[in-house]
Amino acid sequence: MAENDTPTLALELRRGVIVLATLSQLRTPRYGYELRQALAEGGMPIEEGTLYPLLRRLETQEVLTSEWRTNEGAPRRYYVLSTEGRRLLKRLTETWYGLNEAMDRLLTNGGSDGR
Repeated sequence: MAENDTPTLALELRRGVIVLATLSQLRTPRYGYELRQALAEGGMPIEEGTLYPLLRRLETQEVLTSEWRTNEGAPRRYYVLSTEGRRLLKRLTETWYGLNEAMDRLLTNGGSDGR
């Protein structure tokens, strides 16, 4: 594999966790910029051009609900997990921990430290 393939593979790996990271921050209502800040502070910075289409897609899939609020100055669209979104977050979290445990075993016991 060429050295220049590494950023592409790392991006693919990261894409797989962006949904889980986003859902994890929407247990309570947040608007887009606030969500981006929370993700960045947690070590998962995300570009607007990635986040907003993701939020729209998750809302279309009925994983999120949203509402416009105008009581705090500029109108802002707040997103929060729907009932289905909470169930999905639980399932994805369980899957994440299972994969994490498996990868930890594979990387530490696979005959190589993976570095």
